[in-house]
Amino acid sequence: MNFNWNNMSIITDNKVLVHVYSGLDLKNKVTLGLLIALTAEKNDHKVTLFLDGDGVNILNCKKPGEIVGQGTGDLYEHLENLKNSKIIIYVSGISAKSRGYDETLLNGYKAEFVTPDILVEESIKADSILCY
Repeated sequence: MNFNWNNMSIITDNKVLVHVYSGLDLKNKVTLGLLIALTAEKNDHKVTLFLDGDGVNILNCKKPGEIVGQGTGDLYEHLENLKNSKIIIYVSGISAKSRGYDETLLNGYKAEFVTPDILVEESIKADSILCY
């Protein structure tokens, strides 16, 4: 049987939910989560990023080199790329408030504070869910 590369189709336009709940101490996980979200968007998927638990802390990274994963990139650079993306960002308001954050955490991002109901809704709508 001959394989014909011309018949290959690349699946695009899927809904991908990337859920980051790990904190900055798990730098490989948080940088990988953002790398995957940005890569999925680059490949024409509709991406939603949901940050909760210690994952809300990633938006507080303010300088290059502060959090760098092993082979997964610089968190600050990922965040800068996220600002220029079409990725929808939901941040758990409960998690943010309990860690002392207010609306200023979201400055510069296309993001909003939400309740856990949104995580459930986005999980149901997603074709793929990736958790970090």
